[in-house]
Order: sequence, then structure tokens, then C-alpha cells
Amino acid sequence: MSPIERRQRLLEALSMRRHDTYGNLAFEFNVSKMTIRRDIEYLGCSYPIETVHGGRHSGVKVADWLHHNKKAFTPKESVLLRKLCSQLEGEDFDTMNSILRRFSLNISDCRKDCGSKMHLDNDNQ
Repeated sequence: MSPIERRQRLLEALSMRRHDTYGNLAFEFNVSKMTIRRDIEYLGCSYPIETVHGGRHSGVKVADWLHHNKKAFTPKESVLLRKLCSQLEGEDFDTMNSILRRFSLNISDCRKDCGSKMHLDNDNQ
């Protein structure tokens, strides 16, 4: 397996597991821990991967929002879009809601954030 292929598979494995040790990864990919460290350093230039030190939680982890091969908004982007959602109505509101559900991770339905505004708007009509 080439270094490029190994790094791709390493990123996929970390995206699925969220956290692993250098030793486990080295064993799985049949390379040294140093090779895994170099691969993590290389991948860390493009992806939110960090080394965790201390105790049984030491190893490598990826950001909670990273899901390789799945396009998703970051939490900050999701918050902004939910704020903008509160200014929308009708079909635009439903479209934004659909976008948030499809591309956001661990978010509540936009109606929960905007619902009270919509009820007020409907009551005033």
C-alpha cells in the first residue's frame, strides 16, 4: 500500500472511530508508530486531527464535526444558518430547514429555533 493510500485509509478509520492509539493504528496498517505519527502530522495540515496526551485517552482524535466523505456544516456554520432561518417564511423556510437537516450534524430542527417567531407572525396576520 502506498503512503497516499495508507493516509486515505487512516483518515477513514479515524473518521469512523473518532479516536485511536498510535499503537493500534500501527498494528492495523502494519507500519511503525513513527510512520503513523508522520502520517498524522501530514494529515493534520489539511484535517482537524489532534494528538491527545495523558493516560488511557492518549492517542489521536478527529474533530467532532469531521465526517470524511460526508459534506457537513461546522457547528458555527449551523448556528449562523439557524439564525438566518428565523428570518425566513414559507417555502424559503422549508428549503433552509431541509438544507440544515441534510448537511448539519447533531442539530435540532430549525422549527424549534424559529417556531415561536412563526407562531407570532401567524397570530398577527
